[in-house]
Amino acid sequence: MFHHKQASSASEVIKVTNIKKYFPIKGGLLRRSVGHVKAVDDVSFAVNRGETLGLVGESGCGKSTLGRVLVRLLDATSGEISFKGETITNLSPRKMRSFRKSIQMIFQDPFGSLNTKMSIRQLIEEPLIVQTDLSKAERKEKVESMIQKVGLRISDLQKYPHEFSGGQRQRIGIARALIMNPEIVVCDEAVSALDVSIQAQVLNLMKDLQEELDLTYVFISHDLNVVHHMSDRVAVMYLGRIVEMSSNEDIYARPLHPYTQSLLQAIPTVSETENDRQVTITGDVPNPANPPSGCAFRTRCPFASEICSQKRPELQEVESGHFVACHLYN
Repeated sequence: MFHHKQASSASEVIKVTNIKKYFPIKGGLLRRSVGHVKAVDDVSFAVNRGETLGLVGESGCGKSTLGRVLVRLLDATSGEISFKGETITNLSPRKMRSFRKSIQMIFQDPFGSLNTKMSIRQLIEEPLIVQTDLSKAERKEKVESMIQKVGLRISDLQKYPHEFSGGQRQRIGIARALIMNPEIVVCDEAVSALDVSIQAQVLNLMKDLQEELDLTYVFISHDLNVVHHMSDRVAVMYLGRIVEMSSNEDIYARPLHPYTQSLLQAIPTVSETENDRQVTITGDVPNPANPPSGCAFRTRCPFASEICSQKRPELQEVESGHFVACHLYN
């Protein structure tokens, strides 16, 4: 499954360059903008065809906002997104429609925003009606094929969302996302609401579908175990920025950034002894409306020194394919 080589730009499906997403903070009687929450603050990366990039970090680090910017549910404040070499940041509505088919999103609760009065057949078929010219017979065939691909039965199509368990509902959410035959799927906490035993089934289904349908995943989660199970490469986010990015094995075997080290330390392992890893972080994630100067992690970092408060570390390649934003490595 792990086929992550730092591939050439020819196999890049999506590339983001210096993406920022700032939300205005309104204050006072006139609701004027009095500042900004820098939810995503200068993020760059590329995802290669057929690979899974895991985006991991605590809640409030900007990973879900970044996911929404990727699928253009939100417009970036600045920066550029390109899909197969074409910039999609300012597309015409017609081009936007064809891009929308190519990139889909799976949410934590696939039915939070869906019409509960629609049958499963209607829910899965709806994107085809809106975005394609397929005949009724072609749509029927596609929907019935897809419901079986995600491990449910054709007879389930006549039922309604409330008749299904959480794991089954997520399968239906996956079917709805994949019915448009996308190339990229952005998964935002896609299994975090599910029971752990069900999580593994859904994750394995997603891996099988990736192989079968040649999908590229951006997999967003706060759960490092889930990201480890799914990803070829991992990007660790903290307060709107990527602080470390490398192959899955590297990040888990040799985390370089103190934040990544502390996140991994928090995962209990069977063989771990007390003094294996000693990086502990205290305190809470700072307010993204008022982040610390220099390195945003310095207020919780056991290794912080003078330079950390003065200069923001840039993401740099410190070993082949291993990027880290930390003054310890400069």
